Amino acid sequence: MEKALVMHENDNTATAIRDLNEGETVSVLIGEKREDVRINEHILFGHKFAIRPISGGEQVIKYGASIGLATDDITTGMHVHSHNLEGARGRGDRK
Repeated sequence: MEKALVMHENDNTATAIRDLNEGETVSVLIGEKREDVRINEHILFGHKFAIRPISGGEQVIKYGASIGLATDDITTGMHVHSHNLEGARGRGDRK
């Protein structure tokens, strides 16, 4: 049974489809390739985690599109949320 979904093969995040525990290894399907990701911290159902390293200032990609910028370096398996992601959608001050 899948534990997380990658929406698009260019994504650098996956979405947990159940609560994930720190230290757990999750297998994700990225395009046609399956990769294992070790979870670094507790991830709640519906939340995102990095499936590869994301540098501070780099775009966070979900659905094949940028959903914002990483405010800090994010390691593989780390929770991606408002504490390390600055959303860009709906902002009038950024293009």
